[in-house]
Amino acid sequence: MLIRTTAILALTASAALAQQTDITIGMQLEPPNLDPTGGAAAAIDEVVYANVFEGLTRFGPDGSILPALASDWEVSEDGLTWTFTLREGVTFHDGTAMDAEDVVFTLDRARAEDSTNAQKALFDGIESVEAVDATTVRITLSAPNGNLPFNLAWGDAVIVAPESVGANATAPVGTGPFEFADWVQGDRVELVAYDGYWGEAPALERATFKFISDPNAAFAAMMAGDVDAFPNFPAPETLANFEADPRFAVIVGSTEGETILAMNNAELSPELRRAITHAIDREAIIDGAMFGFGTPIGTHFAPHNPDYVDLTGESAFDPDMAREALAASDYDGRPLRLMLPPPAYARRGGEIVASQLRDIGVETEIQNLEWAQWLEQVFRGKDFDLTIVSHTEPADINIYARPDYYFQYDDAEFQAMMEELSAAADPATRSTILKRAQEKIAADDVNAYLFQLAKTGVANAAIEGLWENSPTQANDLTGVRWTQ
Repeated sequence: MLIRTTAILALTASAALAQQTDITIGMQLEPPNLDPTGGAAAAIDEVVYANVFEGLTRFGPDGSILPALASDWEVSEDGLTWTFTLREGVTFHDGTAMDAEDVVFTLDRARAEDSTNAQKALFDGIESVEAVDATTVRITLSAPNGNLPFNLAWGDAVIVAPESVGANATAPVGTGPFEFADWVQGDRVELVAYDGYWGEAPALERATFKFISDPNAAFAAMMAGDVDAFPNFPAPETLANFEADPRFAVIVGSTEGETILAMNNAELSPELRRAITHAIDREAIIDGAMFGFGTPIGTHFAPHNPDYVDLTGESAFDPDMAREALAASDYDGRPLRLMLPPPAYARRGGEIVASQLRDIGVETEIQNLEWAQWLEQVFRGKDFDLTIVSHTEPADINIYARPDYYFQYDDAEFQAMMEELSAAADPATRSTILKRAQEKIAADDVNAYLFQLAKTGVANAAIEGLWENSPTQANDLTGVRWTQ
């Protein structure tokens, strides 16, 4: 009996010692910086959201809004005053305390006139932010906005400290369960568990985000075990290989990523945009670029959202209608610059789009850009004709109310809809407005709407806790662990 008990204890101890506590996550794109409050690239949040930085609220894996640095909140009867109660004992990774003054600093910075926040519109309705005491923050709005907890869950609204904010682009300091350790640019970012974390300690002690841009190299890295998981795997054509291998789990879900052929509305006439939208065969792009993974869309809204309207018929593939619209346009035969960022959906999809446009008489000049170039020239500089990009921000149809946004759609009727939406609290009213908004941008052919990006992930079969769906652009490691 003693021998048997000793053997069991030895086996238990051996299993405990063998439990892996580090993980290597593959990513196709390297973030241009690591400050989610000062950059637009989804890759930033994919590294730091919920891992390094936290907001007052956060997105759960099912898209629900959960408490984060705020343990709870309440709103006044008129909907104008929100009071957030902060958790006690929270510290930044440099050891400084996180309190209400940091929240005031963060939100005032994000909504300031000179703010570089990529989603500054999230904070437009905030009239004032004040620290009632160290653990209480009062936010006063200019108009009721029931979406405030949702807005504050975005990566653009994470809480930062005035003492460290200046270095967050390269050496981020947050309040999350992991702290920044190293960034070898062009290769990887390393995080380690933060001993002073206010919440439940993560099962992982170290996480490495490895940047592998080439799909073939990503496949080889997974097969060789150099990468433990690739939550957004860039080579969907190889998923069958992983499905047939018991070492791996294939995780297919949905994202908030509306993948669009974005058009510069300041340069392309409505008739030319209409010609382009009807020249696009969505199914051919989904099959050819995504190997069947993706859901056709006809407007800038996720099909899994209960307020989604299927408007694919409004811009159905119709080459004859496209040629008719082209003949009525001001198109002079010049090649349109099709600027493509690195993701496979853009590069592969761009070749198919160029062919489809050529079939109706529109020539394109493909320019492949690195992510930093795309952000500088297309997103910020608005120097493009066409581009393909997936908008992974949640429920972001309100970007069409921003005339200075990169595709430069300026429509007073749509802007009024978004103002009406912000002021509406009744779910039925909001639903009606959202449906009208979807119909408006589809009818105006603002962009050519291609497909909702699928989340195709691959992981070691012994890993659990990775998100199946992507309600926001994140690789949340707080619940990830090895099972053996």
